[in-house]
Amino acid sequence: MEMLDITKIRTDYPILDRKIYGRPLVYLDNTATSQTPDIVVNSIVNGYTSTKANVHRGVHTLSMEATELQESARRKVREFINAPSAEEIIFTRGTTEAINLVAASYGGAFLKDGDEIILSVMEHHSNIVPWQLLQRSTDIKIRVIPILPDGSLDMDAYRKLLNERTRIVSICHASNVLGTVNPVKEIITEAHAREIPVLIDGAQAAPHIKIDVQDIDADFYAFSAHKMYGPAGVGVLYGKRTLLEKMPPYQGGGEMIESVSFEKTTFAELPYKFEAGTPDFIGIAALHKAIDYMENIGIEAIARHEHELLEYTSRRMAEEIPDLRIYGTAPGKCAIISFLVNGEHHYDMGMLLDKLGIAVRTGHHCAQPLMQHLGVEGVVRASFAVYNTREECDLFIDALKRVAQMLR
Repeated sequence: MEMLDITKIRTDYPILDRKIYGRPLVYLDNTATSQTPDIVVNSIVNGYTSTKANVHRGVHTLSMEATELQESARRKVREFINAPSAEEIIFTRGTTEAINLVAASYGGAFLKDGDEIILSVMEHHSNIVPWQLLQRSTDIKIRVIPILPDGSLDMDAYRKLLNERTRIVSICHASNVLGTVNPVKEIITEAHAREIPVLIDGAQAAPHIKIDVQDIDADFYAFSAHKMYGPAGVGVLYGKRTLLEKMPPYQGGGEMIESVSFEKTTFAELPYKFEAGTPDFIGIAALHKAIDYMENIGIEAIARHEHELLEYTSRRMAEEIPDLRIYGTAPGKCAIISFLVNGEHHYDMGMLLDKLGIAVRTGHHCAQPLMQHLGVEGVVRASFAVYNTREECDLFIDALKRVAQMLR
């Protein structure tokens, strides 16, 4: 098994050479957003300096070049997740907008009073609030799958929630707090046995897990570029053609129309029906470069490296830091460690770690229902990416020991 040259990989990220309060930056906030390699940054610069022109709008050279870069990215995403066709790939501003699109368009068109939606207690707010907004206009009920003590999904409870009133299941592929990787193929199979569609929030999975939407048979799958070494403000929604064709447009404007008059408007074919207005075509082209970057390293190799850091750091933390509690210990979890030490406030720990050059996330992580379930206000979260090293893990643990001692 070939080992990754992490020292070489780190040269792709100039930001990793920064000093924070005179100390080397140890960036462990990758679940919130990953850093961006030079090849992706250069793509953005090149887009603005050599090929900036509105897509699908002109016959001149720059417009046609920009259009081809965007559509090439669409084809790349199709290949990346093994979607049946590029027309089922819709570009959005991120996972949040993708889920809002499904909730507003599919939910608004096909969910009626008395219908039920199934979510899980570990969902990000982005997969809760859009469905609650739908409740403002439709008397629907949200049913919630609980979790087991190790943070894994209670599949027996899930099966019991499925019933004749269930109209859609919407669930994360991986938890942004617990790291739990949900058995999405099994979840989808159970739902499809009742002809219930399933949306998968893949924001935390796409950077770490090889996605095959045909294998898991997802009806919708959403993810964001900025968590997978790409630009901010770009996301993807995959949807099965049979569903997308039945759904009404999410927004109105340019590009998503076939013809417009004051009497009647007809809409464009997929995927443009859901892409109103000028897209972030430069960011979309940069997403192509980010996917290339991940695939050149190897997604499995990235995941293996992250898992090694997860295992090493988790073991040292458990052995060397008294009164430590880690939230989420399910087998096969992503490289996320959410924890508290001696009940100390997460914000205090995060601020003091920052003074020592350690960038971690603190708070409820846009998962307040999960925090309520865990009985805490918030947690500290350290999360890993391909450019992190064992030496950085050592610096993190040394800093954590120091902070814990200070607070104690």
